[in-house]
Amino acid sequence: MVLAQLGGRISGAIRQMSNATVIDKKVLNDCLNEITHALIQADVQFSIVSDLHTNIKRIVDFDALAAGHDKRKIISKAIFNELCRILNPGKKPPFTPKRGKTSVVMFVGLQGSGKTTTCAKYAHFHRSKGWKPALVCADTFRAGAFDQLKQNAVKAKIPFYGSYTESDPVTIAAQGVERFKKENSDLIIVDTSGRHMQEAALFEEMRQLAEATKPDLVVFVMDGSIGQAAFDQAEAFKQSIDVGAVIVTKMDGHAKGGGALSAVAATKSPVLFIGTGEHVHEFQVFDAEPFVKRLLGMGGDLSGIMDNIHQAVSSMDQVQKPPELLSENGNFTLRNMYEQFQLMLNMGPIGHVIPGFDQELMMPKGGSGKMKRYMIMMDSMTKKELDSPNGSLMNNESRILRVAKGSGHSIEAVKEMLEAYKRLAKIWSKTLKKGSKKNKMMNVEQMSKVIPDEMLKQIGGKGALESLIKKIGSGKDIMAAFNK
Repeated sequence: MVLAQLGGRISGAIRQMSNATVIDKKVLNDCLNEITHALIQADVQFSIVSDLHTNIKRIVDFDALAAGHDKRKIISKAIFNELCRILNPGKKPPFTPKRGKTSVVMFVGLQGSGKTTTCAKYAHFHRSKGWKPALVCADTFRAGAFDQLKQNAVKAKIPFYGSYTESDPVTIAAQGVERFKKENSDLIIVDTSGRHMQEAALFEEMRQLAEATKPDLVVFVMDGSIGQAAFDQAEAFKQSIDVGAVIVTKMDGHAKGGGALSAVAATKSPVLFIGTGEHVHEFQVFDAEPFVKRLLGMGGDLSGIMDNIHQAVSSMDQVQKPPELLSENGNFTLRNMYEQFQLMLNMGPIGHVIPGFDQELMMPKGGSGKMKRYMIMMDSMTKKELDSPNGSLMNNESRILRVAKGSGHSIEAVKEMLEAYKRLAKIWSKTLKKGSKKNKMMNVEQMSKVIPDEMLKQIGGKGALESLIKKIGSGKDIMAAFNK
């Protein structure tokens, strides 16, 4: 069960309880039964769900409540607080890195959890905040581990260390940490080996690495899609090494939220971040209360939203050569469309930048997925086809058939992509004509009406909002092409 479905069932149960004419024990039991069923189906461990059920019934004691109390609010608050408690056991990370002071953070987890990618995301996040991070690959077990870390590090512009010849991970880790300390890196991230299961050899290797590198913080990277299995996994790591924090990966649509809940309960360690996609920027700071609010459709954390907006704009500023909106001949080609999609995907989905904002306006369902599929189709085109005026070369059934076969899509899907291209070409032509400034101002006016006043003030008013839209590009216009 994906998180959106889980949140929908819980919020639906609360809404049904609130709509009841009389709030009594039966109404409360019906509400709690629906919530516990939703959590169990989301693969949350039964004992955790049972504790939540018991605690809420203890808090909402109808016999002890005096007349006049708003039972709806009391029940809703109890449910919200219990969900927050499950996600956050009340402990802060034992260590928080500080800029300018060298810190060593060691990442541990099973193979396939997304550990190496998460190391790069963690480094990229802190680099954007002014840290000088560095990556050390101490994974000599998995073939290609160093190549993967190297590729991610180069893409994120992070210094890295590893070896193709040295087979001892402890030696590599010690050498890498020593090197980056001399180079004054203030955040040294050590990526360790994973296994397919909790093996004694893995834990012994982790203990040796910890002794050699003396990490200030050990982060357990957990695959959020494995459900209840996360409980035993988290306990095993906690008993073998001093896990200080958890990062949950693969939370982008198919992940079971129960894994995260169980892991935190087992390790008594806070969740620092959640991974929400493949790209380095798809990485969110985790805070239990705003997360539960978003889960239940109650809004989110304003400071986190602002942080996401500024990070997105910052990533736009770092682009050395923005893609051309039109070709040299003044046409909007398939290549132009490809490059615009690439820029938007690198910046991150608008729904991630402004969670809880009117996502139907900016990012309709399947929007980023469609862009990725269309890009795969365009990868199967020739240079001449990509650069042909108005996509004229693709008005040919044999070319469409070749692209469909080469990209693994149906002929109908390729034709759908070409239709989207034609609509998008019309939109860009209109936008880039005289008077486009007026159109953009209308977009600013529309957006300013739906953005909360507090957020608009923090952005800096309508003028700053217009500047933000210009940097991001006309996302509304681009995504409108998919809704026709």
